[in-house]
Amino acid sequence: MGFTGAKLGAVVMTALTMTYVFLLSDKGLVLLQQESPVAKAMGALVLFLPVLAIWMIIRELRFGLKVEAMAKQLEQAGGWPELNYETRPSGRPTKESAAVIFEKIRAQTEANPDDWANWFKLGLAYDASGDRPRARRSMRKALALKDSSATK
Repeated sequence: MGFTGAKLGAVVMTALTMTYVFLLSDKGLVLLQQESPVAKAMGALVLFLPVLAIWMIIRELRFGLKVEAMAKQLEQAGGWPELNYETRPSGRPTKESAAVIFEKIRAQTEANPDDWANWFKLGLAYDASGDRPRARRSMRKALALKDSSATK
């Protein structure tokens, strides 16, 4: 699990956000000191938006690191799924092969819904099927189950 495109994207977004904060924070403070309510609002937004962006970046980085740790644990335990997709020239799975494997993993997850590994595998299957929002929800469910089983 080396330096992936997602990690590079996170580093670039963090650097851009920090550049924004550095270059515009003094402008936001100057706008806040103006008499005009519009200027004050703009100053508040100039200062608030990077805080929001930093919070979102931290949240996503934590999510990515936790998912990566789960993947390593699953791989080390020998539980990494055999996802033998038929692929397109781009390397992405075909819809038909992704659907077949998805149904198999979905059935396993429904049979044992309290197993975080099943939800993790379901997330991989959703991602291969091109459904990124459901993939992320499945990964979040896997994280929640894993965290709850660790606290027991």
